[in-house]
Amino acid sequence: MTVNHMQDNDKRPITGVFEDSSSLLEHPDQLRERAEEDGLLFFRGLLSRDRVMALRLDIMEILGRSGVMNNQFPLQAGLADVEAVNQYTADELQWNGVGVTRDMYLAIQKLESFHALAHSPELISMYEALFGAAPFIHPRHIGRIMLPHHSSKITPSHQDFLHIQGASNTWTCWTPLGDVPYELGGLAILRGSHKAGLLGVTEAPGAGGLESILCGLDYEWLSIDYEAGDIVTFHSHTVHKSMPNQLPGRIRVSCDYRYQPEQEDIEAASLLPHGPYTWEELYEDWQRGDLQYYWKSRKLALSSFDESIRWQKDKIC
Repeated sequence: MTVNHMQDNDKRPITGVFEDSSSLLEHPDQLRERAEEDGLLFFRGLLSRDRVMALRLDIMEILGRSGVMNNQFPLQAGLADVEAVNQYTADELQWNGVGVTRDMYLAIQKLESFHALAHSPELISMYEALFGAAPFIHPRHIGRIMLPHHSSKITPSHQDFLHIQGASNTWTCWTPLGDVPYELGGLAILRGSHKAGLLGVTEAPGAGGLESILCGLDYEWLSIDYEAGDIVTFHSHTVHKSMPNQLPGRIRVSCDYRYQPEQEDIEAASLLPHGPYTWEELYEDWQRGDLQYYWKSRKLALSSFDESIRWQKDKIC
């Protein structure tokens, strides 16, 4: 399938489809070879669909209580009341690139189920195979609950390292919370782009506020029709972006989890909540103690955020 995506500086369409790496889980050497070559790994149905859909319902119930859902349809359909959504300003919904207001996002961040999914045994086992070492799970999990607002912007082409820093061998796990076909605006990835190193950037609208400058990079954009339970994971230097939502009224819900070898550097802010919250706020009603403050018992090598890394002026073509 070819999907045109003309809102950024790279005019090439999305022409390729991810290859399922599930068969390589029993062959770690081959898994790592593919990861080194492509800078990404896709797994069809790695997670339990039922568990993913249960988390989706937890989030949709929060949106329902907030008055932005279309009550003519079941919550799991993910259909918004567009008129209610458009009563909010763009700043109210995109204050942190997450697509919902501060109050909505706080309620989502307080969900134990939202954080627990990152600790799924299937994910831990996969990252053990990828790293050849015990993975460390960043506690700073990010939700993207993209309400269909009239001024919504796509997430521009970017590399995660500029925002998270720490170990370059940090991998993001993008997980759709529900089925996300091309038309709903899933994630597209520029296969092999991690080999180019850190790229020049320019300011751009959308989550993160920075867009990678891709001129001269001869790589192919890939994506897929995602299903609940799928994951795609990619290196911190791999360029990726969202596609535009072309389904009126539909909400796209996903989450970003991050993993790295435990012995490598981690930027200190990656141990904080995503948003202006405290762990005490988020843990208020949790049942599982093993998910709380688990990093405090680890001997982590902490690093500081270097703002200058975000602006690779010498690499602008």
